[in-house]
Amino acid sequence: MARAVGGPLVDDLSRRIAELEAEVQESRQLNVRVAELVDLVQELMLPLASQDRERIEAALAKFERSL
Repeated sequence: MARAVGGPLVDDLSRRIAELEAEVQESRQLNVRVAELVDLVQELMLPLASQDRERIEAALAKFERSL
């Protein structure tokens, strides 16, 4: 019924909603990736400060596996 009343406007709005939902999903994925990179930086900062080579290498290996 709404399509019969709104016609092209409803179609345009439906299409725009689908586009916005896709953009939100992309943004979520980017936010997850940024969070992973922040975690990596945190994992590297403490070992670097203490010169813990084993923990540094473990953090880098974990990051490489995530790529």
